[in-house]
Amino acid sequence: MFDAVIAGHICLDIHPDLSGENREPFERIFLPGRLIEAGPAAFSAGGAVSNTGLALHKLGITTHLVGKVGNDLFGQAMRQILASHDDSLAAGLIIDTTLSTSYSIIIDYPEVDRIFLHHSGANDSFQAVDVPNRMLEKARLFHFGYPPVMRSIFENDGSQLEEIFRQAKRTGVTTSLDMAFPDPASQAGHADWEKILKKVLPQVDIFLPSVEEILFMLHRETYEELSRHAGSSDILPLVTPKLLSDLGRELIAMGAGIVGLKMGYRGLYLLSSDRILEKTFGRGQPSRPNEWALKELWAPCFKVDVAGTTGSGDATIAGFLAALLRDNTIEEALEVAVAVGACNVEAPDAYSGIRTWDETIQRINGGWERLPPKIKSAGWNFERIDNLWHGPTIKKGK
Repeated sequence: MFDAVIAGHICLDIHPDLSGENREPFERIFLPGRLIEAGPAAFSAGGAVSNTGLALHKLGITTHLVGKVGNDLFGQAMRQILASHDDSLAAGLIIDTTLSTSYSIIIDYPEVDRIFLHHSGANDSFQAVDVPNRMLEKARLFHFGYPPVMRSIFENDGSQLEEIFRQAKRTGVTTSLDMAFPDPASQAGHADWEKILKKVLPQVDIFLPSVEEILFMLHRETYEELSRHAGSSDILPLVTPKLLSDLGRELIAMGAGIVGLKMGYRGLYLLSSDRILEKTFGRGQPSRPNEWALKELWAPCFKVDVAGTTGSGDATIAGFLAALLRDNTIEEALEVAVAVGACNVEAPDAYSGIRTWDETIQRINGGWERLPPKIKSAGWNFERIDNLWHGPTIKKGK
């Protein structure tokens, strides 16, 4: 038996060290023809399958990974990295000798948001038949990540994504879905995501995208307007509680059972419907589902020294799903989610900052300081966040 099956996008992350002293501003150093001195490159398994799967594994959740790689040097490196954590973690990878392995070169420059040079590779051929029913039948939870960077998954109005989740729900597993931000100039950037989500979300119990992804997919004009007001900064300080609530209710109306909107350093917003009270929610249903139903919560982030943000959203998801599978309350699940996300950013890669379940809970209960809400006011009307939720002490033994 498995607690969780994690499927979808997987790639090799190549992370050059650009953290040298006395660095010039980004716009002055990244110029045509210039040689930029860098430190050693770190290689790690990346993508939703690896990031969420390895974090769940470290949190004590028995996990089976499903992704597609090529039989090339990058594919071999991917299998070796996963097997170094546990031999079983590489066993579910599909090896396609005709395709190349996906990779990302991550430009993580001090005081600048990450830039990704990405090749989708074998991910573009992933289809519903690649998700093994025999594994889903043994699991309590099925999580799928990053459809916008998997061409066969989102094309034809998401027919393969819809089939994956219909197939999963027939096995009685609880289902979870994460997204990725589409390249606006790509085929994914022009896909009809509203149509895709209306088809897929009725089969999704837990939907965990970022607020930027959903605004881009469903309300492009709002996203672009916020981006204009933000200028060179990100849009997160411009997101109001009302906007979050409106987005959450829209996604619940489309069919999702629980909606979590990731907000980076501003934390995690969550809205739950009453679907969790029904047996159709699947084998991941908590023992006290009434305590999870019809809740609207917002958990702020914990204060940390940030070394890198690669995989922070995936780590946040892993924390939330681990708490669900450990039968915590919904409030505790939010607390753990932002805690695991905070641990993640203390390391430059997507995994080494993650702590064990007991270590994470001990840190939460030890008076870990929170970040204050960050809200701009010039040129925009805002609702002040007065009642940020702070969770209770979490029982270590769950």
